[in-house]
Amino acid sequence: MAEFKVHTPETAPEASKALLEKSQKAFGGMIPNLYGVMAESPALLETYQALGKLFAKTSLSRYEQQIVWLAVNYENECTYCMAAHSVVAKGVGVSDDDVNALRIGTPLADAKHETLRRFTVHMVQARGWADPAEIETLLAAGYTNQTILDVILGIGHKTLSNYTNHIAHTPVDKAFRKAEWSADDKQADAAA
Repeated sequence: MAEFKVHTPETAPEASKALLEKSQKAFGGMIPNLYGVMAESPALLETYQALGKLFAKTSLSRYEQQIVWLAVNYENECTYCMAAHSVVAKGVGVSDDDVNALRIGTPLADAKHETLRRFTVHMVQARGWADPAEIETLLAAGYTNQTILDVILGIGHKTLSNYTNHIAHTPVDKAFRKAEWSADDKQADAAA
């Protein structure tokens, strides 16, 4: 089994050093373990960070971006990203009720947000082969064709981190441990 190191600027490949140093400044001295693992592949780390910045510029609000990310994390059963984004989502104003619902895969109270969550889940489960009825439901809720493509960007972004964490077994950072999550949470929900 491959073992992955959580790199620091001192241990990372040369092309990742500046990316980690910049992250360290942006996160107040912390480098997320995900970034430390991704640093093994400078291209992956740079791509992941660039996609995150681009996703932040989409038509989706910060609240809606977190809905997309948490829905993808849930479907892909990513323990690291569920913990990290549960904390980050609350930090950008996502309600406790919505974070909790996203962590157990249950509907959101706001109908428009629930439509976005359901569409994101559908896209992941259908591997992008969206049912036309799902698209029509999203559009009827007030979203646009741009939203559809923005959701695809969010799915791609999170898939990079989800798959990395699955392979590397990235340890959850201390800052995110209060929101630890496991796929058992999803299994318990499915059994209910």
